[in-house]
Amino acid sequence: MKRPSFRRCGNAGALSPEDQAVVDQFRATLTALRNPQPWTPGSAQDIAVRIGPFIERAHTRPGDDHDLIAVALVHPDTPHASAYLHGRQLGYANRGWLRCETTSILGFWQPGYAMLTHAAAGLPLPDDVGMEPAHYALYIEARNREDGSLDGFTLLRLGPYTQTRHAQQDYDRLTAALDGRETTLVPGHRVSARFGPFDVSDHRLFADPYEADAVALLDAAVTGVSA
Repeated sequence: MKRPSFRRCGNAGALSPEDQAVVDQFRATLTALRNPQPWTPGSAQDIAVRIGPFIERAHTRPGDDHDLIAVALVHPDTPHASAYLHGRQLGYANRGWLRCETTSILGFWQPGYAMLTHAAAGLPLPDDVGMEPAHYALYIEARNREDGSLDGFTLLRLGPYTQTRHAQQDYDRLTAALDGRETTLVPGHRVSARFGPFDVSDHRLFADPYEADAVALLDAAVTGVSA
């Protein structure tokens, strides 16, 4: 039986510039995945963040270097003007700073990751990217304790916090200051502190936590209610 013979098609030459670009990008992607550049806390360099099955580029906020950091998602081709326009169409813009768990960080951003973004797939970012807003505030609330309801009022609003660790520090200090005094500061109410998103539209109702001590602001608010 005669064996089939094979021969290469003619005109087998160099790749076209377009095909070569695809090959180069694919190789860069493999290199980035195999050799991630470890993220260094406190660095201002862009990072690669995993969002579902995709990888996105994100700006970091210097100094926010704990288990939760603040990031802003950006189009992979930033800072080019075309990337900005494309990014707006795909939902990258106007999201503000987001709280990002450091466990979702692959490392520093590399161009090779660009093929793995929503933008490369022609998809908009999902409404829920798994990150809460990073501009947070603290709310000190006095709730009616007589009937166990949630009726009451907000005693003090602190914000915005530009670094999540600062909000956590003030929360810990306020919680300690309230320990044992929750039900005595405001008659008939239980006073407690909680995290919440900073509402920009109500910014005039907030005390700037960077201009005064949080515990001193609490004491002043309590005095104002008692007066």
